[in-house]
Amino acid sequence: MSPNGSDRSPRRTMRRKLPQALALGLVIATATGCSANDLPRLGLPSPVTKEGPMVLHMWQGSWIAALVVGVLMWGLIIWSVIFHRRSRTGVQVPPQTRYNVPIEALYTAVPIIIVSVLFYFVARDESKLIAVSEKPQHTVNVVGFQWSWAFNYENTENPDPANQEAAYEVGTPGEPPTLYLPVDETVQFRLTSRDVIHDFWPISFMMKMDVVPGVVNKFEVTPTVKGEYMGKCAELCGVDHSRMLFNVKVVDRAEYDQHLKDLRAKGQTGAVPSGITTMGSEEK
Repeated sequence: MSPNGSDRSPRRTMRRKLPQALALGLVIATATGCSANDLPRLGLPSPVTKEGPMVLHMWQGSWIAALVVGVLMWGLIIWSVIFHRRSRTGVQVPPQTRYNVPIEALYTAVPIIIVSVLFYFVARDESKLIAVSEKPQHTVNVVGFQWSWAFNYENTENPDPANQEAAYEVGTPGEPPTLYLPVDETVQFRLTSRDVIHDFWPISFMMKMDVVPGVVNKFEVTPTVKGEYMGKCAELCGVDHSRMLFNVKVVDRAEYDQHLKDLRAKGQTGAVPSGITTMGSEEK
């Protein structure tokens, strides 16, 4: 009988519940449906841009650091439970420690070091991800509005509707637009909004950025894998936020040029006005 009067041993209860806990962990691990190829990416899609592996490595590094800290803490907890628990026959209160300066200094310094290291790698990679060139191979002005997107091809952040060499595509919540991009060529996105804050997120590109009224945000990507991908707004922007979708199609250069010709042939030359020159009162 245990000292508190119960005839149920805590250790016996723990041994009985341990298989249940292990079974639950196995179910959680296998219910995700991840394959062996998906597991190393830890939930991220396969990189389809030149910049994608950098984001993936930063994500994996953060998980590794978190797991190392987690394993250390779990180990200390288990060690304390096993080696510092009250004996079956003892009823005395174990020795109490009011403070321990070395340990307190350790658990103050270690988190500072961890955060500093993570900050260094994030700042280093972020500076590369948001760097833009003076003359990118292609420029697409992305205009966000409630609740869809317009893509002005080969234009600037202040698009000229009279420019007959440029072309545009505009969508609706019911008919999301498709953004065409040439494979293996650098594209600079210049993001503007005509009403509220949106967020431009081509999901498989592993890169997103806020689209802010009156502000031009920029980033560049180089798609490396042909295919069709999904995109969405990642900022709650109103009633139809969930329908603010778009598609991305990475194609050969010849198909990209043909798409722009088709848009011009349909009369979609020039540009849809961006948020730099108007706040959304114009006719769509």
